[in-house]
Amino acid sequence: MIKLYPYTNLGKASHGWLKSSHHFSFAHYHNPRRTGFGSLLVINDDWIKPGFGFPPHPHRNMEIISYVRTGSVTHEDNKGNKGVTKNGEVQVMSAGRGVVHSEYNRSKEPLTLYQIWIKTNKMNVEPRWECKKFPNKTVEDKLPILVSGYSEDKNKALFIHQRARIFGGKMRKGSKIKQAIDHQAYVLASDGQFELHDEQTKKNLNKGDGAEITKTRFVTITALTNCEVVLIDAAEQ
Repeated sequence: MIKLYPYTNLGKASHGWLKSSHHFSFAHYHNPRRTGFGSLLVINDDWIKPGFGFPPHPHRNMEIISYVRTGSVTHEDNKGNKGVTKNGEVQVMSAGRGVVHSEYNRSKEPLTLYQIWIKTNKMNVEPRWECKKFPNKTVEDKLPILVSGYSEDKNKALFIHQRARIFGGKMRKGSKIKQAIDHQAYVLASDGQFELHDEQTKKNLNKGDGAEITKTRFVTITALTNCEVVLIDAAEQ
């Protein structure tokens, strides 16, 4: 089953330097019917003005993933980690027993990214941070795996402490992918338009939309335009 969440219906926040659309309850946006999706707790679609960002703040026992769509984000934390994650790259922070970090747009262009929080399944681990660049070319047969909590993916994807995988990539208009789903999935239309189709439901997604996929083991993604797709396959709890 596929349930569509149009971009216009998402929770909104605007602070001048930050414009954010919340797929789930976050900060001052609270929707009792949208408090997460299994172990997936937060998806924020953020736009950040050049020279601005989030000053040092704490996190604990959470897997935090940033999927950078345009621009670049500079990360620094109190564990000595520092780095720049650019368009086409992904960063992961396992907050573990506690970490204080900052994220800023130090570039001269707006930063757009998805901030994704997934509940950890291993408490109080040593905090860690890493980023990775993935192929930025269009895909034809399958979405590349970007993030995974499974040992068999350790040489291909960034690691998190949870039974979850994140896939993402660009598709050319007219191309079609059949994507396996292990648990339940949340799909993001990062750019363009595409169709989702399972055994029961068919939905079209436009840029900014999201969709929940449940009670199915496969979904077909058909690119209606050149597009970019992000799929988060995460444990129910």
